[in-house]
Amino acid sequence: MKVTLMKQLKTFLFSLLFISLTLNACQAPVTPSATPTPIPPSPTAPPQGAFYSGQYRNLFKEMLGESDTETQAILDAAWNQLFYGDDDTQRVYYPVGDDMAYIEDIGDEDVRTEGMSYGMMIAVQLNKKEEFDRIWKWTKTYMYHADGLYQGYFAWHCRPDGFVIDANPASDGEEWFAMALFFAAGRWGNGDGIYNYQAEAQAILDTMLHKSEEDNGLAKSMFDPTHKQVVFVPSGPGVRFTDPSYHVPAYYELWARWADKDNSFWPEAAAASRQFFKKAAQPSTGLMPDYAEFDGTPYADDFHKDFRFDAWRNAMNVAVDYAWFAADEWEVEQSDRLLNFFYNQGLNSYANQYTLEGEPLSSNHSPGLVAMNAVAGLAATTDQSPEFVKELWNTSIPSGHWRYYDGLLYFLALLHASGNFRIYAP
Repeated sequence: MKVTLMKQLKTFLFSLLFISLTLNACQAPVTPSATPTPIPPSPTAPPQGAFYSGQYRNLFKEMLGESDTETQAILDAAWNQLFYGDDDTQRVYYPVGDDMAYIEDIGDEDVRTEGMSYGMMIAVQLNKKEEFDRIWKWTKTYMYHADGLYQGYFAWHCRPDGFVIDANPASDGEEWFAMALFFAAGRWGNGDGIYNYQAEAQAILDTMLHKSEEDNGLAKSMFDPTHKQVVFVPSGPGVRFTDPSYHVPAYYELWARWADKDNSFWPEAAAASRQFFKKAAQPSTGLMPDYAEFDGTPYADDFHKDFRFDAWRNAMNVAVDYAWFAADEWEVEQSDRLLNFFYNQGLNSYANQYTLEGEPLSSNHSPGLVAMNAVAGLAATTDQSPEFVKELWNTSIPSGHWRYYDGLLYFLALLHASGNFRIYAP
């Protein structure tokens, strides 16, 4: 009799477990609505990530006690200055005619796909459709290759009058264009022509993955088919190495779900980037190089083998991937390691360039790097993390000759740290 009861009890418990697992497996991921609803800040990142929970941390409120009103004020100030401030000393956004605009790299007097795509991302996150459409039309008018060997790609930089300086594409521009366009489709819906955002995003993904199939002797795909990693540039020697700051696994996860095709490739790319980060990050400092081989070793270049300006963005890319998908706990360890390194260098004075082992290569302290380190707080658990967030909060909006790169990274960081950089599903 005891044996029979025990069997019945085991059968009952097994049935309950099976039902529980089945129900959990059937739950669809929760994605935020087109109009974000304010969500109370959580003390730590949701264990399943913001893609599933719809919860985005406001580090300014959570760590500093700043109010929603104060946070909105700092976002408004950044928008008003960087997009509509003084022509010569403040703004980077310049309207052209009735329906176009460009983001200018003031220091180099050119227009780059990097800056144009960042401008579009800032605009869609702040629900600024007019500015988004203006930037996108300028991009399609002057930077897009409608024919030729680079057909489907974008020239990486032009003059402000639209003249193409270099026809070669830069892979990060295409990645950020595609992501901003998908978000635009989710936030505003699709229009006609170039304003069919989702179709435009899909076309970029198709070119990025399949350009090599044309075998035209010059332009290649933007992802190495063997390593599943983004290449530095899709032509010449640039196809044989990568830029760590171009790796955006959180974006690849979204494309795996939203793209019309190649859906099995993008999770592989996300996994490859996460493994690449582990190899590229110096184990003591957490610093990554500007350029790297696909195995993570620094690229053999006297300048870009070190932690330079591109590499600032790695802190953001690692932390956002964890904040959105929580796919790898190493990203928490890496964010802690990086912030501890910079804290020990002097919170208010650390340099903006280093060898990977931590020897400073400059004496400058840059707001763009301050901004990216604050975003690491989305994943970091170190006690120093709130101090980095406070540094961002107290940083003046970049102005002057070098306001382009510092200013755009500053703005992206404000959006992430305030919980206003969100996923909008098309």
